[in-house]
Amino acid sequence: MLIARAEKEITDFLAGFCGKRIGFVPTMGALHEGHLSLIEQSRAQCDITVCSIFINPTQFTNASDLEKYPVTTQEDIEKLQAAHCDLLFLPSTEVIYPNGFAIKEPYLLGTLENVLEGAFRPGHFQGVAQVVDRLLQIVRPTCLLMGEKDWQQTRVINKMLLGHTTYPTPTLVIGPTIRAASGLAKSSRNLRIPAELLPDAAALYHSLQQINSRIHEENPKDLIEAAKHQLLAAGFEKVEYIAVVEADTLEEKENFYEGDRLRILGAAWYFGIRLIDNISVTI
Repeated sequence: MLIARAEKEITDFLAGFCGKRIGFVPTMGALHEGHLSLIEQSRAQCDITVCSIFINPTQFTNASDLEKYPVTTQEDIEKLQAAHCDLLFLPSTEVIYPNGFAIKEPYLLGTLENVLEGAFRPGHFQGVAQVVDRLLQIVRPTCLLMGEKDWQQTRVINKMLLGHTTYPTPTLVIGPTIRAASGLAKSSRNLRIPAELLPDAAALYHSLQQINSRIHEENPKDLIEAAKHQLLAAGFEKVEYIAVVEADTLEEKENFYEGDRLRILGAAWYFGIRLIDNISVTI
């Protein structure tokens, strides 16, 4: 596996694969089975697989959260080598933001950036769009692979790709959420939770499942309120949101019709760590 840190290194390497399918998995490191499943999916669909590790400062609304983000670079390199990734891009902040952090023109993300995650993390999705846009300018992949766990993020990037690209638009490929045996979604943030408490953190996932199992029979608002109370009783410190939404627009739904594509999304704090999860619903 080649490790590139400069923009010219990666563009020179990829120039040798003109006409080949390039798969790209952008990450912030602290790699887990979810990331590695995207690497595997890329290798199955593409000729060359590129992964980036860059902890993006512009998507953190809380400076302390950025400082606490786990850095496991050497372990990540070993995992990517074992997964037969072809190229790891390890850029510095100066490589990604040579002209500073300021966004010249805000990305036109519509309501997607202001609801759910966006409501609790203002500016977050502008930062996400900014870094993914910059990485795509450099890598210019055929396929961009992202995880289903960050569902709202996939919708934001899809919106960005439809309306703001100066490069060939890659196909957005969404990989399934990878879960522990308890049901807990794999996440880099899980590293900050004591191992003996991780199974209990799966209560967020189970609360979404419970809403899904009863959504045809009861009022969604009542189900959501019950789920919030159950999470607090299970030891979660705070529930920021649980919502039933249209899968692509993230518009909250109260009435459902056959053929609707829905998602149930939730965010809650456990052991001082903010966890998010979501599941699909088919009416």
